[in-house]
Amino acid sequence: MRNKATITPESLVVEPIGLDKLWAVKKSITVPLSHVRGAAHTPGAKDQAKGWRGPGLRWREKLTGTFHSGGERRFWNISGFDDVVTIDLVDEQYSQVIISVDDPAGTAERINTAAHGAGVSEA
Repeated sequence: MRNKATITPESLVVEPIGLDKLWAVKKSITVPLSHVRGAAHTPGAKDQAKGWRGPGLRWREKLTGTFHSGGERRFWNISGFDDVVTIDLVDEQYSQVIISVDDPAGTAERINTAAHGAGVSEA
């Protein structure tokens, strides 16, 4: 596991694990559930434009940190492209948070259930 995703009654907290905190230059990201548009298991993230990195690390299939593309900022913390969840956000520092987790489909489902319970609708 490269990330811990915790859902509280009010927010989603994503925390890089181990050295990923150092490489990502980020201890955690906390987002109100009302700012979560949705989440999906996205093994196709390999084909997504990454943009330029700053700050962070990019080496082979390891991406961690802030990536800038198309005028948007995305937070990536992945190792490989199979167990990836993409979380779409609104009115936040990042437009997306893309992370590796042990159970990507289950994690995406839990995030969506919590976000929709907070009155969020997908656009």
